[in-house]
Amino acid sequence: MSEIIRSRTSQRMSQIVVHGDTIYLAGQVGTAGASVAQQTRDCLDKIDALLAEAGSDKTRILQTVIWLADMKDFAEMNAVWDAWVPEGHAPARACGEAKLAREDFLVELIVTAAKA
Repeated sequence: MSEIIRSRTSQRMSQIVVHGDTIYLAGQVGTAGASVAQQTRDCLDKIDALLAEAGSDKTRILQTVIWLADMKDFAEMNAVWDAWVPEGHAPARACGEAKLAREDFLVELIVTAAKA
């Protein structure tokens, strides 16, 4: 039976959960009140750091779920996303609109990746 390793854990959640060779990250949000582009960059920076801590990187992302507070921000978020994803390593992805935890959060990214 594979061990489950939880990192950066609080009572509510773990930022990183590793099971076997799969890494699950908690939803990442950016600087509240910033633009969608800046919040997206913040999320991606956090994802880079968490994946590195878990022994992986963005070339190993299997799936990303993106929640936007308003789909009108789809193009602005995608401009940042497209510049960040390494060519040839685009993960399976879904993007939808959802009411996020706070009104000043505009984007949240949830990532599943393989260990390197």
